[in-house]
Amino acid sequence: MRKQLRPRQVQALNELRASLGSGKKRLILKAPTGFGKTVLAAEIIHRALERGKKVLFVVDAISLVDQTARSFYEQGITDIGVIQADHEMTKPGAAVQVCSQATLARRRFLPEADLIMIDEVHVFYKFYQKWMERWDAIPFIGLSATPYTTGLGKHFQQLICTATTQELIDEGDLCDFRVFAPAQPDLSKVKVIAGDYNEAELALVMNNADLVAGIVETWKAKAEGLPTLVYAVDRAHARAIQAEFDKACIKFEYIDAFTEREDREVIKKQFHNGEVAGVVSVGCLTKGIDWDVRCIVLARPTKSDMLYQQIIGRGLRNAPGKEYVLILDHSSTTLRLGFVTEVDERHGALSMGKKGQSVREIKEPQSKECSQCHFVKPPKTWECPNCGHKPERQPDVVHIAGQLEELTKTRKRNNKSSTAVDKAFFLGECLTYALKRGRAEGWAKHLYRAKYGVWPNKITPFMRTPTAETLTYITAQAIRYAKGKANAKV
Repeated sequence: MRKQLRPRQVQALNELRASLGSGKKRLILKAPTGFGKTVLAAEIIHRALERGKKVLFVVDAISLVDQTARSFYEQGITDIGVIQADHEMTKPGAAVQVCSQATLARRRFLPEADLIMIDEVHVFYKFYQKWMERWDAIPFIGLSATPYTTGLGKHFQQLICTATTQELIDEGDLCDFRVFAPAQPDLSKVKVIAGDYNEAELALVMNNADLVAGIVETWKAKAEGLPTLVYAVDRAHARAIQAEFDKACIKFEYIDAFTEREDREVIKKQFHNGEVAGVVSVGCLTKGIDWDVRCIVLARPTKSDMLYQQIIGRGLRNAPGKEYVLILDHSSTTLRLGFVTEVDERHGALSMGKKGQSVREIKEPQSKECSQCHFVKPPKTWECPNCGHKPERQPDVVHIAGQLEELTKTRKRNNKSSTAVDKAFFLGECLTYALKRGRAEGWAKHLYRAKYGVWPNKITPFMRTPTAETLTYITAQAIRYAKGKANAKV
């Protein structure tokens, strides 16, 4: 049955129609988890069919073809076919065709269409680029919750932002979340390749007996009874986590990219029937699933805003009796990237692939971990919302730009009691400042060396907007440097 659109969906559709009417043919709709992307896509298709148009809807995985076709059929789109070898829904003459990019990329001739819609367009294949160049007169509409891929703006003319994750939470279309960070693994020696951690080196760090055991202990203390998805680094790591749960007589299933579709359906049924406590996953279950997830265990550190937001998004869907999703972050990702709502709000434009453009501009102070219960507090929150712990207030405060920034003893300049986390925050603040001011990375490292007396060779920076204390320190160093140069000339 054709569903009635909500106000935000109507607004997104109107913006899309206006852009197409202005002559633009390459558009992306940014639709967070819970926005109703499939409903909106179905409405776009309905309106195209009413005008006698043919539509080609492309998904990025064969496993999503059937699910997509079924969803459209349930929303009243009946003249639909599937392009896939020996598929039971093969219907070449249908006005709407659903297919995977892999199937199309292997074909010499592509089916005719008046409108192309690409789901999960942030996974941008070279095939798409060549296709769009050849079919330059045909409109292409991309759909994604995370269209952050570097250079995506070279292929699309406009990003239409439908809503933010926080707006959908505030309006009740998504559930809220609570985050605990019970472990902070040392990732200082893990190389970064193509913007994220090297998987092999990351697995060596995370597949540690103590860290794996800590996952189970924390889950038993805080999440037992909540249907859970665990995200691991690689298959060995995932199997180790599953084995640790098994050792504690807790049944967790396992899914990876090679798990057969029929097996996934069985596991999904067990998950919702309560026959298993959860599922340990690697390399999948980050998109295209609508399970009733009450807890997410993040055991796979990432520097990728896209991967992080896709993972957390699996738990944000509403369900009966669900007040919030519990996130147990054993990877420091929340402390490093911020809450998922912060990630979402700092991506308001498509990347043109220019140097430095993909740097995250964090406009608010990052969240901090409660020293008593490890609950991750929202920015500027003093009293812990979880346990009520109130950190001891210090008399030292700094006023800057109308904001009050509280300084703790361990954050004071040149204090030898500074922790590794304090140093990581300071380095991240200096790097963020340097990037915004066009300064070199080495400039930030020199600031770190001036403050702590050593180079930051083993520190992984936590990127965030500089605090008042750090800005004061940077200014003081600049004044000191300027006076030094002036004295040298005398």
